Amino acid sequence: MLRVVFLIFLISLSNEVSANNKDQIINKLKDTLNLNFEFEQNINGTIEFGSCIIQYPKKMFCAYNKKNKVIVSNGKSLVIKSTSSYYRYPLDKTPLNFILDKNFLLKKISELNEENINNSLIKFTIKEDNQFIEIFFDINDYNLIGWQTKDVYQNTAVTLLYSVKSNQIVDEKIFKTPLQN
Repeated sequence: MLRVVFLIFLISLSNEVSANNKDQIINKLKDTLNLNFEFEQNINGTIEFGSCIIQYPKKMFCAYNKKNKVIVSNGKSLVIKSTSSYYRYPLDKTPLNFILDKNFLLKKISELNEENINNSLIKFTIKEDNQFIEIFFDINDYNLIGWQTKDVYQNTAVTLLYSVKSNQIVDEKIFKTPLQN
């Protein structure tokens, strides 16, 4: 009997900690106007590095360290530009449409169960419009620290964030999509 009571206590404590993590993530995200970070991106084994700013809702500017590559979202379009190529996509056709939408993330996180990864990450798996998006948060400070998606060509893309700062002053001009060469 004592074992059953102890097991029930552990399960309720685990549920309380889980709810507390989710609540902390939701509160942190609610207070976040923008994120400024360095990133490592792995698309099918090709690794690139750079820096990025996300401005909610749905704006993003990322500069890659090599290849003179930038990615810009103005909230409607997503432009990927390098010295040799230029691609424009409707943002709503990409997984970034969901990642850059704070209200969408808040709603989904409140509905989903979290998964604790090695007591260091909290993962939420979102299934929306035939897309699977895994969103990762740091278990200690509840910062967004990455995501995994499939890109428009169905390549697995893993983006890891580090040196994350929130609510920095941002020049809105950076979200103007670049013109094609």
